[in-house]
Amino acid sequence: MRPLIAGNWKMHGTLREAGALAEAVRAGAAGLPADLLVCPPFLHVPSLAALLAGGPVAVGAQDCHAATKGAHTGDVSAPMLRDAGATHVILGHSERRADHAETDAVVRAKVQAALAAGLIPVACVGETEAQRLGGEAEAVVRRQLAESLPDDFAGIVAYEPVWAIGTGRTPTEADIAAIHATIRETLVARFGPAGQGMRILYGGSMKPGNAKAILALPNVDGGLVGGASLVSADFLAIAAAAG
Repeated sequence: MRPLIAGNWKMHGTLREAGALAEAVRAGAAGLPADLLVCPPFLHVPSLAALLAGGPVAVGAQDCHAATKGAHTGDVSAPMLRDAGATHVILGHSERRADHAETDAVVRAKVQAALAAGLIPVACVGETEAQRLGGEAEAVVRRQLAESLPDDFAGIVAYEPVWAIGTGRTPTEADIAAIHATIRETLVARFGPAGQGMRILYGGSMKPGNAKAILALPNVDGGLVGGASLVSADFLAIAAAAG
């Protein structure tokens, strides 16, 4: 399947900076061997969706609420994101799970909301360093998949070893391949042939220097890129490495 390189911009960028970055990504997107997705802060989704409309770069969000509307101060619903021009939404990122105490049940409800609104969820799973050292990595990922994905899941899974995010550290290629194989096996066992066609992204300090090797691994169908997505040349270099 065609790889997807998704940029999670996290809490970075003024509107002017976001627009300049988006324009640079769009300018370099032609002919790349991967689909591109950028996920800016909520405030910038409508502007970037309008700026990038009809082009090769899709726009997503970094979270959504499980409810369609209501008394949820500071939250944004999936229908609002869809209306603003988003096509994807990242859910269950480790920073949301840690900083906002999001459980698998919360993530599952958000995934269901995204699907109902016509968004493509990018559901994140991954182990902490303590879980990795304790030999629990595969069990943790299997549990998160079982409890975070609804029975009608149709979207993307991103594996992000929590201890590798933003640290510059990455698992070995063998470790990445093993977890991605576990994810594929779990998806196929639960969703049948549809699970074989679901993209599995790797996230966790992916950068131009290691992207080619990681993206060449079995069952790695793209990347969820953090810090490197804030530099257009790096983000585009990662996408180029998918070929």
